[in-house]
Amino acid sequence: MSETRQITVTVNGTAHTAEVEPRTTLADFLRHQLELTGTHLGCEHGVCGACTILFDGYSTRACLMLAVQTDGHAITTVEGLAGKDGTLAPIQAAFQKHHGLQCGFCTPGMLMTLTELLRDQPNATEEEVRDVLSGNLCRCTGYSGIVDAAMEVLAQQRGKGA
Repeated sequence: MSETRQITVTVNGTAHTAEVEPRTTLADFLRHQLELTGTHLGCEHGVCGACTILFDGYSTRACLMLAVQTDGHAITTVEGLAGKDGTLAPIQAAFQKHHGLQCGFCTPGMLMTLTELLRDQPNATEEEVRDVLSGNLCRCTGYSGIVDAAMEVLAQQRGKGA
């Protein structure tokens, strides 16, 4: 019989209480117990960035964190970016406009990484965008559309005085 621990974690604004095995990764918890499959598993070693989520607002690799570590904390996954009415977040809409996705496998991790950047560095340069994205691997897009999307949202934010 395997030992379990009870955790309470807020995911995308909703509190969840669950029993988890101590060695269950956050990525597996999100995908299998909460059925939030937008958090993708690529390398399972923290290298590719496909599993990036926001942990208390900061980008974190869900494959490297244990679910028990999230007890009492807040997680945002890609499913939490769009509005309750389905309206895309500005970065999601910009990805669509600039063809910042192709196969879509890396897209959730890219979106989560950029969400933190857009919030914390509203004056980021293209070089800074490319630097922050260097931890998220993409085999399809060549990154141009992704960078263009981020730059458009940053320009929009600056235009609004954000």
